[in-house]
Amino acid sequence: MNKEIVYEMKNLSAWFGKNQVLKNVSLKIYRNKITAIMGPSGCGKTTLLRCFNRLNDYTESFRVEGDIFFNGQNIYQMDPVQLRRRVGMVFQRPNPFPMSIFDNVAYGPRIHGLAKKRGLSERVEKALKAAALWDEVHGELRKSAYKLSGGQQQRLCIARAVAVEPEVILLDEPTSALDPIATERIEKLLEDLSSRYTIVIVTHSIGQALRISDYLGFMYKGELVEFGETSQVSEDPRHELTQLFLTGRIG
Repeated sequence: MNKEIVYEMKNLSAWFGKNQVLKNVSLKIYRNKITAIMGPSGCGKTTLLRCFNRLNDYTESFRVEGDIFFNGQNIYQMDPVQLRRRVGMVFQRPNPFPMSIFDNVAYGPRIHGLAKKRGLSERVEKALKAAALWDEVHGELRKSAYKLSGGQQQRLCIARAVAVEPEVILLDEPTSALDPIATERIEKLLEDLSSRYTIVIVTHSIGQALRISDYLGFMYKGELVEFGETSQVSEDPRHELTQLFLTGRIG
């Protein structure tokens, strides 16, 4: 069966000022699969993730060379606002807006003009159900999002991302601030969401990458050292550095 390519990076290099943080990265992201990017701190994996929807563009000193194609179109020829509607982002620490649960989820559809007033409630409910949060909050939608637990806040952020019906969800270490029970719930949620969305997750946790991903990339000092199906990378890594990282000897 042919795998549909959603993203393709070709020889991507990136700098913040004179500091090169990515070095000739090439990889493909496949539709409705979970791709995990792992590596030690400072290896460039978050910068790589933020290249997918051009969030690095907000940093004045950022410069990039190479190509990134999204559904065959070069993302640097796309409207970045429209790109970010189609490619949602969930950050390392839960960042709910200072408003109600309902308004957090409704925020994206409102600013993108995606929901008429009559359909907004249905869209919010659908997103909260997709994020496995509806049953816990449906009677308290006007409550401040800050009243939720850390794990609930992160699922709310996932609901906020899916409310605009993106094609891709990017996640930057989304469970690093959560306890093991909340982490397990997020991991199960991502596995469920991958039937509808393409997911790219950056993680420090080797265990998490092995548990939930279909494809796995290992980065080291700005280079994508290895990339392939998770079973192949974990069981028979082709590069010695990958083996050293998987066995905890570097990291």
